[in-house]
Amino acid sequence: MHVLPQLRKLEQKYPEELAVIGVHSAKFPSERSTAAIHQAIRRYGIRHPVVNDSESEIWQQYRVRAWPTIIFIDPQGKIIGGITGEASFERLDGVLQEMIKEFDDNGMLDRAPLRLSDGPDDDTGATLSFPGKLLADEASGRLLISDTNHNRIIVASPDGAAQAVIGSGEPGLQDGELSSAQFHHPQGLALDGETLYVADTDNHAIRRIDLAGGVVETIAGSGQQAAEFHVGGNGKEVDLNSPWDLVHLGGHLFIAMAGFHQLWDMDLAAGDLYPIAGTGREGLLDGPVEYVWLAQPSGIATDGEQLYFADSESSAIRMMSLDEASRVDTIVGRDLFEFGDVDGVGDDVRLQHPIGIAHLDGALYVADTYNHKIKRVIPEERSAEAIAGKGEVGFRDGWAGDACFDEPGGVSAAGGRLYIADTNNHAIRVLDLDTEQVDTLELTGL
Repeated sequence: MHVLPQLRKLEQKYPEELAVIGVHSAKFPSERSTAAIHQAIRRYGIRHPVVNDSESEIWQQYRVRAWPTIIFIDPQGKIIGGITGEASFERLDGVLQEMIKEFDDNGMLDRAPLRLSDGPDDDTGATLSFPGKLLADEASGRLLISDTNHNRIIVASPDGAAQAVIGSGEPGLQDGELSSAQFHHPQGLALDGETLYVADTDNHAIRRIDLAGGVVETIAGSGQQAAEFHVGGNGKEVDLNSPWDLVHLGGHLFIAMAGFHQLWDMDLAAGDLYPIAGTGREGLLDGPVEYVWLAQPSGIATDGEQLYFADSESSAIRMMSLDEASRVDTIVGRDLFEFGDVDGVGDDVRLQHPIGIAHLDGALYVADTYNHKIKRVIPEERSAEAIAGKGEVGFRDGWAGDACFDEPGGVSAAGGRLYIADTNNHAIRVLDLDTEQVDTLELTGL
């Protein structure tokens, strides 16, 4: 999805010359259903038509080998080129300008608008819209929610009573007072006293919120997606790439930088941030931090000695030691194309694109997103077991084993309860770890 902002800008610049058609060729079984694709279209605000290539027939015919791949087709329907992987707006714009000039000069360009049927409505009508991450803080009695597609942060009590709304709701990158500040699809949250940090994902920025003073400011990221890997540097001088989750520890902000396939560290006193694990190559390879491969890390947690992260594209849970001999090791999960829904121990375990992770009392609680389940992972045992979710898409409360979720993306533990961002159900669910009951949190006062 990282190429979507560039495509949107191109569609806006060339509304009569460019037609974009998306082809969705699934990697994970959960991604093959048309209903799941409708949810993704709504979540990402896609306006162009999308083909469900559920059996990868188009993928094979066009000899595609990687996500994303862009194919250029001329007005006569002939393939004239393509780009594999991430591409900057400037690069794509340059290619299109040459194509438009050539075919316009030859009288081949047809500017008549395409006649398309309307896609799914992106207005859910719910209080929340695709909430991505959340943070339950027992000490302050707060529940903080990234209301991702409403481009805002909600501050509530653990029982759902709203205390504040941060952000105007309009997508953008604007600092200032809580009510007028702007975010763009915020995700991960980290709290340090009265200071809240936000992974402002589609702004490719890290924001800091003074909850007591009522001010939002940008502390990292230029607002532009990095066109290439960045070695790091000082605050807003660094181009970031889809920061997805955060954890605060000892004056440092550790960042799951999904777009770079890396973990980053921001020294909050100095204002500098740098990659600390991952070469940038997408894959699963353990070892010393400077040599490892990660694959879209999208959730991060800590016990104070280790960083634990959900390595989404490798369907793995991994950990990074914070001592001098820092290294990354895999707890459960095997590789980019080994996934499933198998509980057990060690290499037998299979997850499917986990996104959320929380640490509590020596255990990790994982949003096994595409399996629509919540799982408990014990790092020392390398074990995983489902504790909530039937594994079917749905919206049902009750006993944890019968409860239904729809692509849960965030988890946080406090007060003997697990709070779950049930993303595609536009809801916050609560799992009582003692009674094993799942309930839907009613947000009031919004």
